[in-house]
Amino acid sequence: METILKYFSDFSDEQLQQLKALENLYREWNSKINVISRKDIDSLYEKHVLHSLSIAAAFNFADNTQIIDIGTGGGFPGIPLAIFFPSVKFHLVDSIAKKLKVVDAVANEIGLKNVTTQHIRTEEIKNRKFDFAISRAVAPLKDLWKWSKPLLKSSEFRVQSSESLTPDFRFRTPHSGLICLKGGDLAKEISESGTRPHIMEIFEIFPEEFFEEKYILYVPR
Repeated sequence: METILKYFSDFSDEQLQQLKALENLYREWNSKINVISRKDIDSLYEKHVLHSLSIAAAFNFADNTQIIDIGTGGGFPGIPLAIFFPSVKFHLVDSIAKKLKVVDAVANEIGLKNVTTQHIRTEEIKNRKFDFAISRAVAPLKDLWKWSKPLLKSSEFRVQSSESLTPDFRFRTPHSGLICLKGGDLAKEISESGTRPHIMEIFEIFPEEFFEEKYILYVPR
């Protein structure tokens, strides 16, 4: 939690309690259903929660924005973002049902009212539209864009870039789109995707060793 509070200071008491509850809940559930690497569970707040919240540092989603978390796994980045944005609606999907069992349990235990889940492959979702798609290290950008594009509304300016960032790290023309967390050398992956994403270095937001060569990619609709 110290790592989280180093960069965010405006949480309500309820949000603080929700965030603090995550460690014990994920430790308990991870012993039954492995959704977090055993070696990472001790670094839950930095490697999972703060990593997810890098999106909150870059975007300020409007109330009632609808967001789909593609391949949410154990609930990242969706759960931390749902805590941060209690008036935004998050739909967390995954093709592995037992992972969503953990997500549902965590969300219920901490009282998240703005999270729904669905056991489904993203490309099978029909008749639903979202303002944004988010994802963390699930698939190549080419696939993420192919899956998310049909699900995105064509609405514009549903988000404002965060005023906490310096001008160099604000998205200047925010439209509905895909926001994903990636790491490493992305040149080939981006080239193969046929997209031209805006790229933000997370290390510039959170100067911690773990975030070196980790990025937020934003592909507008």
